[in-house]
Amino acid sequence: MKGIVRKTSRVSNWLTKVNIHWLVNLNLLFTLVRRDLEARYKGSVLGNLWPLLNQLSQLLIYTYVFSIILKVKLDLKGLPADSKLTFGLWLFAGLIPWLAFTSGLTQASGSVITQPNLVKKLVFPLSLLPLVPILSTFIESTFGLIALIVMFYISSGAINQTLFLLPLVVIPQLLLTTGLGYFTAGLTVFLRDIPQTLGVIINLWFYVTPIVYPASVIPENWRIWVFWFNPLTAIAEVYRDLVLVGEIKHWGELGISALISLLIFYFGWWVYQKLRPAFADVL
Repeated sequence: MKGIVRKTSRVSNWLTKVNIHWLVNLNLLFTLVRRDLEARYKGSVLGNLWPLLNQLSQLLIYTYVFSIILKVKLDLKGLPADSKLTFGLWLFAGLIPWLAFTSGLTQASGSVITQPNLVKKLVFPLSLLPLVPILSTFIESTFGLIALIVMFYISSGAINQTLFLLPLVVIPQLLLTTGLGYFTAGLTVFLRDIPQTLGVIINLWFYVTPIVYPASVIPENWRIWVFWFNPLTAIAEVYRDLVLVGEIKHWGELGISALISLLIFYFGWWVYQKLRPAFADVL
């Protein structure tokens, strides 16, 4: 009986230490993210509104090229098909997760090599470094999401109840970004060409993802590959479903995207943990 009590006490103490450890790391992460957001636009007049302005500028450029020059038209429920604003809202809904993904991944890839002082501190949890820019850019992207919801309400006079399902697409988005962020951050310590290579890959990735063009224009025999093996395709389409359409039309694709994102997250985390002990020696 005494042995059982002792074992129970040890397990309880271990769980308490684990909980305290996670709470400390979580509090530190929040502090680092807040400082990162404050430092990004410190001294500027508009502050953290700059990410929204950057998103809107890209929205105007792509809307002009595809809607006015190429005359691409879309039919969305509750919005006129011949309106330039309809295409702009559709485009903006796809750009929000894409820009959050690319910006967070790009900054995460260099998060370790830019913080050599923290890397050499034995007590600092290095697993937080790639998370800081990813969470910061995700928070910034919420400004764009709020603006999209407001513009949709102004143009249609309604707000879709499916907005409450946004966590279903946000979680795979964060898993995908974090997994690739860990992977590239770990490799960049040893291969400094990774950020440049990543820039090339992202440019190619953008045009094989239906962000600025509808998925319906993709040839039938290629469409399944774009949807099922490019997780960002499903993520962008479900963003549009939830905010603009009011129903999810891509449940299957979202499920596959979530599975791929989870596997990428696990693989990226595993690689990062394997490489982490050598970070201080290289830097």
